[in-house]
Amino acid sequence: MDQTKAKAAFLLLEDGTLFKGKALGKIGTSSGEICFNTGMTGYQEIYTDPSYFGQVIVNTTSHIGNYGVKLVDEEESSSVKIKGMVCSTYADDYYSRKTADSSLQAYLEKAGIVGISDVDTRQIVRHIRHAGVMNCIISSEIEDVEQLKEELAKCPSMEGLELSSIVSTPEPFFFGNEGAKHKLAVLDLGCKTNILRSFSERDCYMKVFNAKTPVSEILAWNPDGYFISNGPGDPAAMDYAVDTVKELVETDKPLFGICLGHQILSRACGINTYKMHNGHRGLNHPVKNLKTGKSEITSQNHGFAVDADEAKKVDNVEITHLNLNDNTVEGISVKGKKAFSVQYHPEAAPGPHDSRYLFDDFVSLLS
Repeated sequence: MDQTKAKAAFLLLEDGTLFKGKALGKIGTSSGEICFNTGMTGYQEIYTDPSYFGQVIVNTTSHIGNYGVKLVDEEESSSVKIKGMVCSTYADDYYSRKTADSSLQAYLEKAGIVGISDVDTRQIVRHIRHAGVMNCIISSEIEDVEQLKEELAKCPSMEGLELSSIVSTPEPFFFGNEGAKHKLAVLDLGCKTNILRSFSERDCYMKVFNAKTPVSEILAWNPDGYFISNGPGDPAAMDYAVDTVKELVETDKPLFGICLGHQILSRACGINTYKMHNGHRGLNHPVKNLKTGKSEITSQNHGFAVDADEAKKVDNVEITHLNLNDNTVEGISVKGKKAFSVQYHPEAAPGPHDSRYLFDDFVSLLS
Protein backbone atom coordinates (compact mmCIF):
# COMPACT_ATOMS: atom_id res chain seq x y z
CA MET A 1 0.00 0.00 0.00
CA ASP A 2 1.29 3.43 -0.94
CA GLN A 3 2.30 5.37 2.14
CA THR A 4 0.37 8.46 1.00
CA LYS A 5 -2.96 6.58 1.06
CA ALA A 6 -2.87 6.24 4.84
CA LYS A 7 -1.59 9.75 5.54
CA ALA A 8 -3.65 12.80 6.44
CA ALA A 9 -2.71 16.12 4.85
CA PHE A 10 -3.52 19.73 5.69
CA LEU A 11 -3.98 22.80 3.53
CA LEU A 12 -3.67 26.13 5.35
CA LEU A 13 -4.41 29.40 3.56
CA GLU A 14 -2.77 32.69 4.44
CA ASP A 15 -6.01 34.03 5.94
CA GLY A 16 -6.15 31.11 8.39
CA THR A 17 -8.65 28.91 6.51
CA LEU A 18 -7.79 25.25 7.09
CA PHE A 19 -8.71 22.13 5.11
CA LYS A 20 -8.00 18.50 5.98
CA GLY A 21 -7.70 15.76 3.38
CA LYS A 22 -5.47 12.92 2.21
CA ALA A 23 -1.84 13.12 1.12
CA LEU A 24 -0.79 12.69 -2.50
CA GLY A 25 2.58 12.84 -4.21
CA LYS A 26 5.53 13.09 -1.82
CA ILE A 27 5.11 13.08 1.95
CA GLY A 28 6.35 16.50 3.05
CA THR A 29 5.59 20.21 3.31
CA SER A 30 5.42 22.83 0.56
CA SER A 31 4.17 26.41 0.23
CA GLY A 32 3.39 28.83 -2.58
CA GLU A 33 0.67 31.03 -4.03
CA ILE A 34 -2.60 29.12 -4.38
CA CYS A 35 -4.53 29.45 -7.63
CA PHE A 36 -7.01 27.36 -9.58
CA ASN A 37 -7.21 26.07 -13.15
CA THR A 38 -10.59 25.25 -14.72
CA GLY A 39 -9.25 23.00 -17.51
CA MET A 40 -10.93 19.59 -17.65
CA THR A 41 -7.85 17.94 -19.17
CA GLY A 42 -4.15 18.67 -19.49
CA TYR A 43 -3.05 18.37 -15.88
CA GLN A 44 0.42 17.21 -16.92
CA GLU A 45 0.84 20.23 -19.20
CA ILE A 46 -0.21 22.46 -16.31
CA TYR A 47 2.24 20.94 -13.84
CA THR A 48 5.21 21.30 -16.23
CA ASP A 49 4.37 24.84 -17.41
CA PRO A 50 7.16 27.15 -16.12
CA SER A 51 4.59 29.94 -15.68
CA TYR A 52 3.29 28.03 -12.64
CA PHE A 53 6.64 28.08 -10.86
CA GLY A 54 6.09 29.05 -7.24
CA GLN A 55 2.37 28.23 -7.26
CA VAL A 56 0.09 25.60 -5.76
CA ILE A 57 -2.54 24.45 -8.24
CA VAL A 58 -6.15 23.65 -7.40
CA ASN A 59 -7.56 21.40 -10.13
CA THR A 60 -11.29 22.13 -10.37
CA THR A 61 -12.07 18.97 -12.38
CA SER A 62 -13.49 16.27 -10.11
CA HIS A 63 -11.16 13.42 -11.12
CA ILE A 64 -7.40 13.92 -11.43
CA GLY A 65 -4.88 11.27 -12.47
CA ASN A 66 -7.34 8.95 -14.19
CA TYR A 67 -5.47 8.95 -17.52
CA GLY A 68 -1.97 8.80 -16.05
CA VAL A 69 1.01 10.62 -17.52
CA LYS A 70 2.91 10.32 -20.78
CA LEU A 71 6.51 11.44 -20.74
CA VAL A 72 7.88 13.83 -23.39
CA ASP A 73 4.69 14.18 -25.46
CA GLU A 74 2.79 16.13 -22.81
CA GLU A 75 5.67 17.89 -21.06
CA GLU A 76 5.87 21.68 -21.39
CA SER A 77 9.34 21.77 -19.84
CA SER A 78 12.01 19.42 -18.55
CA SER A 79 10.52 19.11 -15.05
CA VAL A 80 7.44 19.66 -12.89
CA LYS A 81 7.31 23.33 -11.95
CA ILE A 82 4.38 23.62 -9.50
CA LYS A 83 5.00 23.79 -5.73
CA GLY A 84 1.97 21.69 -4.80
CA MET A 85 -1.31 20.23 -6.04
CA VAL A 86 -4.86 20.23 -4.64
CA CYS A 87 -7.72 18.11 -5.99
CA SER A 88 -10.97 16.44 -5.03
CA THR A 89 -10.84 12.83 -6.23
CA TYR A 90 -7.37 11.42 -6.91
CA ALA A 91 -6.67 8.27 -8.94
CA ASP A 92 -3.61 7.27 -6.88
CA ASP A 93 -1.79 4.49 -8.76
CA TYR A 94 -4.72 3.67 -11.06
CA TYR A 95 -4.95 4.98 -14.64
CA SER A 96 -6.96 3.88 -17.66
CA ARG A 97 -4.88 4.98 -20.66
CA LYS A 98 -2.94 2.06 -22.15
CA THR A 99 -0.30 4.35 -23.68
CA ALA A 100 0.52 6.12 -20.40
CA ASP A 101 4.03 5.70 -19.04
CA SER A 102 3.11 5.80 -15.34
CA SER A 103 0.54 6.82 -12.78
CA LEU A 104 0.26 10.45 -11.72
CA GLN A 105 1.12 9.41 -8.17
CA ALA A 106 4.45 7.87 -9.23
CA TYR A 107 5.15 10.92 -11.39
CA LEU A 108 4.51 13.49 -8.65
CA GLU A 109 6.31 11.42 -6.03
CA LYS A 110 9.40 11.20 -8.23
CA ALA A 111 9.22 14.96 -8.87
CA GLY A 112 9.02 15.66 -5.12
CA ILE A 113 5.62 17.36 -5.29
CA VAL A 114 3.50 17.53 -2.13
CA GLY A 115 -0.27 17.53 -2.53
CA ILE A 116 -3.66 17.01 -0.94
CA SER A 117 -6.85 15.32 -2.16
CA ASP A 118 -10.32 14.58 -0.74
CA VAL A 119 -11.02 18.25 -0.07
CA ASP A 120 -13.94 20.31 -1.38
CA THR A 121 -12.28 22.13 -4.29
CA ARG A 122 -15.51 24.00 -5.03
CA GLN A 123 -15.40 25.52 -1.56
CA ILE A 124 -11.70 26.37 -1.95
CA VAL A 125 -12.24 28.03 -5.33
CA ARG A 126 -15.24 30.03 -4.11
CA HIS A 127 -13.17 31.20 -1.15
CA ILE A 128 -10.23 32.26 -3.34
CA ARG A 129 -12.52 34.00 -5.84
CA HIS A 130 -13.96 36.10 -3.02
CA ALA A 131 -10.83 36.69 -0.91
CA GLY A 132 -8.32 36.80 -3.78
CA VAL A 133 -5.19 34.78 -4.44
CA MET A 134 -2.96 34.26 -1.42
CA ASN A 135 -0.14 32.06 -0.20
CA CYS A 136 -0.82 28.64 1.26
CA ILE A 137 0.98 25.65 2.73
CA ILE A 138 0.34 21.92 2.24
CA SER A 139 1.75 19.41 4.68
CA SER A 140 1.46 15.68 5.22
CA GLU A 141 3.99 15.71 8.06
CA ILE A 142 3.02 18.73 10.23
CA GLU A 143 -0.32 18.61 12.03
CA ASP A 144 0.16 21.53 14.43
CA VAL A 145 -1.62 24.59 12.99
CA GLU A 146 0.65 27.10 14.73
CA GLN A 147 3.71 25.42 13.25
CA LEU A 148 2.08 25.49 9.82
CA LYS A 149 1.47 29.23 10.24
CA GLU A 150 5.13 29.76 11.13
CA GLU A 151 6.27 27.89 8.02
CA LEU A 152 3.76 29.69 5.80
CA ALA A 153 5.02 33.09 7.02
CA LYS A 154 8.38 32.29 5.36
CA CYS A 155 6.78 32.07 1.88
CA PRO A 156 7.37 35.25 -0.17
CA SER A 157 4.55 37.14 -1.87
CA MET A 158 4.27 36.69 -5.64
CA GLU A 159 3.94 40.46 -5.98
CA GLY A 160 7.41 41.87 -6.57
CA LEU A 161 8.91 38.41 -7.09
CA GLU A 162 11.28 37.81 -10.02
CA LEU A 163 11.25 34.14 -11.05
CA SER A 164 12.04 33.99 -14.76
CA SER A 165 15.79 33.92 -14.24
CA ILE A 166 15.31 30.75 -12.14
CA VAL A 167 13.41 28.76 -14.78
CA SER A 168 15.16 30.17 -17.85
CA THR A 169 17.63 28.01 -19.76
CA PRO A 170 21.13 28.40 -18.23
CA GLU A 171 22.77 28.07 -21.65
CA PRO A 172 21.50 28.87 -25.16
CA PHE A 173 20.13 25.94 -27.16
CA PHE A 174 18.71 25.38 -30.63
CA PHE A 175 15.27 24.04 -31.56
CA GLY A 176 13.95 23.03 -34.96
CA ASN A 177 15.47 22.33 -38.35
CA GLU A 178 18.73 24.16 -38.99
CA GLY A 179 17.79 24.42 -42.67
CA ALA A 180 14.47 26.16 -41.92
CA LYS A 181 13.52 29.32 -43.78
CA HIS A 182 13.44 31.61 -40.73
CA LYS A 183 15.83 32.27 -37.84
CA LEU A 184 14.01 33.22 -34.66
CA ALA A 185 15.62 34.39 -31.42
CA VAL A 186 13.67 33.33 -28.34
CA LEU A 187 14.07 35.21 -25.05
CA ASP A 188 13.32 32.45 -22.56
CA LEU A 189 11.44 33.83 -19.56
CA GLY A 190 9.96 30.38 -18.91
CA CYS A 191 9.01 29.20 -22.39
CA LYS A 192 6.60 26.31 -22.98
CA THR A 193 7.88 23.59 -25.32
CA ASN A 194 4.71 23.62 -27.41
CA ILE A 195 5.38 27.24 -28.37
CA LEU A 196 8.71 26.17 -29.81
CA ARG A 197 7.00 23.29 -31.64
CA SER A 198 4.46 25.72 -33.09
CA PHE A 199 7.23 27.87 -34.55
CA SER A 200 9.17 24.84 -35.79
CA GLU A 201 6.07 23.62 -37.64
CA ARG A 202 6.09 26.97 -39.45
CA ASP A 203 9.62 26.61 -40.78
CA CYS A 204 11.47 28.43 -37.99
CA TYR A 205 14.86 27.52 -36.57
CA MET A 206 15.25 28.93 -33.06
CA LYS A 207 18.05 29.86 -30.74
CA VAL A 208 16.70 30.04 -27.21
CA PHE A 209 18.51 32.58 -25.02
CA ASN A 210 18.69 32.95 -21.25
CA ALA A 211 16.39 35.65 -19.85
CA LYS A 212 19.32 37.92 -18.94
CA THR A 213 21.29 37.55 -22.18
CA PRO A 214 22.82 40.87 -23.36
CA VAL A 215 21.11 42.29 -26.44
CA SER A 216 24.45 42.32 -28.30
CA GLU A 217 24.64 38.52 -28.02
CA ILE A 218 21.12 38.11 -29.40
CA LEU A 219 21.80 40.47 -32.28
CA ALA A 220 25.07 38.70 -33.09
CA TRP A 221 23.10 35.62 -34.18
CA ASN A 222 21.38 37.87 -36.77
CA PRO A 223 17.85 36.48 -36.39
CA ASP A 224 14.92 37.43 -38.62
CA GLY A 225 12.78 38.24 -35.58
CA TYR A 226 12.31 37.87 -31.84
CA PHE A 227 9.93 35.99 -29.58
CA ILE A 228 9.41 36.99 -25.92
CA SER A 229 8.09 34.00 -23.99
CA ASN A 230 5.69 33.32 -21.19
CA GLY A 231 7.01 32.77 -17.68
CA PRO A 232 6.40 33.14 -13.93
CA GLY A 233 6.58 36.02 -11.48
CA ASP A 234 5.86 39.74 -11.43
CA PRO A 235 6.74 41.66 -14.62
CA ALA A 236 7.25 44.79 -12.49
CA ALA A 237 10.35 43.10 -11.04
CA MET A 238 11.88 42.48 -14.47
CA ASP A 239 13.47 45.74 -15.59
CA TYR A 240 16.28 43.74 -17.21
CA ALA A 241 13.80 42.11 -19.61
CA VAL A 242 11.98 45.39 -20.24
CA ASP A 243 15.26 47.06 -21.24
CA THR A 244 16.09 44.15 -23.56
CA VAL A 245 12.71 44.33 -25.29
CA LYS A 246 12.99 48.10 -25.71
CA GLU A 247 16.22 47.60 -27.66
CA LEU A 248 14.83 44.72 -29.71
CA VAL A 249 11.77 46.75 -30.74
CA GLU A 250 14.05 49.52 -31.99
CA THR A 251 15.75 47.12 -34.44
CA ASP A 252 12.51 47.22 -36.49
CA LYS A 253 12.51 43.45 -36.87
CA PRO A 254 9.30 41.50 -36.10
CA LEU A 255 8.69 40.82 -32.40
CA PHE A 256 5.99 38.67 -30.81
CA GLY A 257 5.22 38.19 -27.10
CA ILE A 258 2.98 35.71 -25.30
CA CYS A 259 1.66 36.01 -21.71
CA LEU A 260 4.59 37.38 -19.64
CA GLY A 261 6.11 38.44 -22.96
CA HIS A 262 2.97 40.52 -23.54
CA GLN A 263 3.35 42.19 -20.16
CA ILE A 264 7.05 42.90 -20.75
CA LEU A 265 6.36 44.45 -24.18
CA SER A 266 3.64 46.59 -22.58
CA ARG A 267 6.02 47.81 -19.89
CA ALA A 268 8.64 48.50 -22.58
CA CYS A 269 6.04 50.81 -24.14
CA GLY A 270 5.53 52.66 -20.84
CA ILE A 271 2.40 50.79 -19.65
CA ASN A 272 2.30 49.49 -16.10
CA THR A 273 1.06 46.08 -15.00
CA TYR A 274 -0.78 45.07 -11.83
CA LYS A 275 -1.53 41.96 -9.79
CA MET A 276 -5.05 40.68 -10.37
CA HIS A 277 -7.52 39.82 -7.59
CA ASN A 278 -7.80 36.46 -9.32
CA GLY A 279 -5.87 35.48 -12.41
CA HIS A 280 -7.12 33.82 -15.57
CA ARG A 281 -6.29 30.11 -15.67
CA GLY A 282 -8.14 27.63 -17.86
CA LEU A 283 -9.03 26.59 -21.40
CA ASN A 284 -12.25 28.50 -21.95
CA HIS A 285 -11.67 32.26 -21.70
CA PRO A 286 -13.46 34.37 -24.36
CA VAL A 287 -11.38 37.06 -26.08
CA LYS A 288 -12.46 39.51 -28.77
CA ASN A 289 -10.11 40.45 -31.61
CA LEU A 290 -10.87 44.16 -32.04
CA LYS A 291 -9.39 44.20 -35.56
CA THR A 292 -11.52 41.41 -37.01
CA GLY A 293 -14.50 41.62 -34.66
CA LYS A 294 -14.29 37.87 -34.09
CA SER A 295 -14.19 36.18 -30.73
CA GLU A 296 -11.81 33.39 -29.71
CA ILE A 297 -12.01 30.77 -26.98
CA THR A 298 -8.56 30.90 -25.44
CA SER A 299 -6.28 29.09 -23.01
CA GLN A 300 -4.87 31.34 -20.29
CA ASN A 301 -2.52 31.30 -17.33
CA HIS A 302 -1.64 34.61 -15.73
CA GLY A 303 -2.00 36.45 -12.44
CA PHE A 304 -0.85 39.88 -13.63
CA ALA A 305 -2.41 42.12 -16.25
CA VAL A 306 -1.72 45.21 -18.33
CA ASP A 307 -3.29 48.47 -17.14
CA ALA A 308 -6.04 49.23 -19.69
CA ASP A 309 -6.40 52.91 -18.80
CA GLU A 310 -2.69 53.51 -19.29
CA ALA A 311 -2.63 51.51 -22.53
CA LYS A 312 -5.33 53.77 -24.00
CA LYS A 313 -3.19 56.86 -23.30
CA VAL A 314 -0.01 55.64 -25.02
CA ASP A 315 0.00 57.07 -28.54
CA ASN A 316 2.11 54.40 -30.19
CA VAL A 317 0.17 51.42 -28.76
CA GLU A 318 -3.06 49.92 -30.05
CA ILE A 319 -5.16 47.55 -27.95
CA THR A 320 -5.97 44.64 -30.28
CA HIS A 321 -7.70 42.11 -28.01
CA LEU A 322 -10.00 42.33 -24.97
CA ASN A 323 -11.17 39.72 -22.49
CA LEU A 324 -14.95 39.43 -22.75
CA ASN A 325 -15.34 38.40 -19.11
CA ASP A 326 -13.70 41.43 -17.51
CA ASN A 327 -12.46 43.72 -20.33
CA THR A 328 -8.80 43.26 -19.39
CA VAL A 329 -6.21 43.84 -22.12
CA GLU A 330 -5.47 40.61 -23.99
CA GLY A 331 -3.36 41.98 -26.84
CA ILE A 332 -1.50 45.03 -28.10
CA SER A 333 0.46 46.11 -31.15
CA VAL A 334 3.10 48.82 -31.44
CA LYS A 335 2.27 51.38 -34.12
CA GLY A 336 4.98 51.83 -36.74
CA LYS A 337 6.71 48.60 -35.65
CA LYS A 338 6.24 44.91 -36.44
CA ALA A 339 5.73 44.19 -32.75
CA PHE A 340 2.67 42.72 -31.09
CA SER A 341 1.70 40.49 -28.18
CA VAL A 342 -1.16 38.60 -26.59
CA GLN A 343 -1.90 37.70 -22.99
CA TYR A 344 -3.26 34.22 -23.75
CA HIS A 345 -1.71 31.01 -25.17
CA PRO A 346 -2.36 30.35 -28.88
CA GLU A 347 -0.22 27.18 -28.80
CA ALA A 348 -2.38 25.52 -26.15
CA ALA A 349 -3.04 21.81 -26.50
CA PRO A 350 -5.30 20.33 -25.35
CA GLY A 351 -7.74 23.17 -25.78
CA PRO A 352 -9.15 25.41 -28.51
CA HIS A 353 -7.19 26.23 -31.65
CA ASP A 354 -8.98 29.51 -32.37
CA SER A 355 -5.79 31.55 -31.90
CA ARG A 356 -3.25 29.59 -33.94
CA TYR A 357 -3.46 32.30 -36.62
CA LEU A 358 -1.21 34.47 -34.45
CA PHE A 359 1.77 32.25 -35.23
CA ASP A 360 0.97 32.48 -38.94
CA ASP A 361 0.64 36.27 -38.75
CA PHE A 362 3.99 36.61 -37.02
CA VAL A 363 5.86 34.20 -39.29
CA SER A 364 4.51 36.05 -42.34
CA LEU A 365 6.30 39.16 -41.02
CA LEU A 366 9.61 37.26 -40.95
CA SER A 367 9.64 36.78 -44.74
